[in-house]
Amino acid sequence: MRPRLLVPTVVGLLATAGPTTAQHWPQWRGPAGLGVSTETGIATRWDLEENIAWRVPLSGLGTSTPVIWGNRIFLTSQIGAGPIDERGAQFPGTRRAAGRTQDAGITLLVQAFHREDGRLEWEHQLSAEGHIPAVHRNHNFATPSVVTDGERLFAWFGTGQLVALDFEGHELWSRDIGRDYVPFDVLWGHGSSPQLYEDLLILQCDHPAAAYLLALDTATGEERWVVRRGRLLRAYSTPLIAPTAGGDQLIVNSSRWIDAYDPRTGEARWRAGSRVELAIAMPVYADGVLYSTRGYSSGPYLSVDTGGSGDVNATHVRWRRPTGAPYVSSLLLYRGLLYMATENGILTITNPETGAQVVRTRLNGVFTASPVAADGHVYLLSENGETVVLEAGPDARVVARNSLGERALASPAIAHGRIYIRTDLYLFAIEPE
Repeated sequence: MRPRLLVPTVVGLLATAGPTTAQHWPQWRGPAGLGVSTETGIATRWDLEENIAWRVPLSGLGTSTPVIWGNRIFLTSQIGAGPIDERGAQFPGTRRAAGRTQDAGITLLVQAFHREDGRLEWEHQLSAEGHIPAVHRNHNFATPSVVTDGERLFAWFGTGQLVALDFEGHELWSRDIGRDYVPFDVLWGHGSSPQLYEDLLILQCDHPAAAYLLALDTATGEERWVVRRGRLLRAYSTPLIAPTAGGDQLIVNSSRWIDAYDPRTGEARWRAGSRVELAIAMPVYADGVLYSTRGYSSGPYLSVDTGGSGDVNATHVRWRRPTGAPYVSSLLLYRGLLYMATENGILTITNPETGAQVVRTRLNGVFTASPVAADGHVYLLSENGETVVLEAGPDARVVARNSLGERALASPAIAHGRIYIRTDLYLFAIEPE
């Protein structure tokens, strides 16, 4: 489908200040997939009347993260709703999205906004096709975030539909992974985002009927390798590329194990951990060590030596904590500490060397979005649209609580001096300080 050129109403003022070292935010969890930006001067205080560069209304719902490259912000959304699976834990303070009525048709959107003023430059539409599974009430088929290599944009939806676009919104190629391999049908709906490695687009499809990893050629969409992972796996996590001393590793968090593969070939490297109910979070990595949550609400989290020397047999669990991890939100490793906030409003800061708890305190709120960090601060976005800003360090000192007054499940993005927050109704750009 040809892109539609649109210009929405823009609310707010344009930014005049810039960061000292501007970065892209090319994927879910940003540069290197770790949720950390090296930019400085990032805002710590805002509300609907202060430090908002602009906000633009969104056409549909979704929990995908804004992805930023150059002057473009890319975002996926869904118009219309299919069946909702109401099973799952209930957490005090959880808010429902507006307009979740079942519709006859579902339209999937990829939209490109201009970074400076938020105007909508183009959108690409897809009609949801094939099997339409029931999804969790907190997300839909626009949960996976897009990923970009700076020339092409890859958008994958929970139906299995995948499209590659250029930066002007023209379709380069498309695939229907659910049709070409196994129909997408996992409890509460697919959530994994695509991952890029060199000229490969890597997709994690851990569904009970058939679990597999798939690598496609970024230029053509053709299969380069596939790893059959068996049956009865369930995962919503996004793979991580870990640049270990023994070579790059593709890390996959699933309900059976944490697995590592050679990202060029799909060859298995190692596995660690034990079976859990499900796996949602994306791991984080630094200096030969992997950290990840495992399982359900208040489930385990652990630290794994990746065998960075190249010796696969050297891989082992360094420490494991049986409870306390978030259900959905990923860990943040920043300035020598591990941060996590749970769906019950509990903040835990952990020593990554030992797994020992440094501090545990109540922040209040339901934290579904994954934390991000920049310029000595940690940003924790709750479902009610409040961002708790911490001073990085062992004291858990709250610098500010900044409310936008709307439900927000998508993780924030940081690029070119601004914080970008997606709520149910708007995309916000927060001015730098």
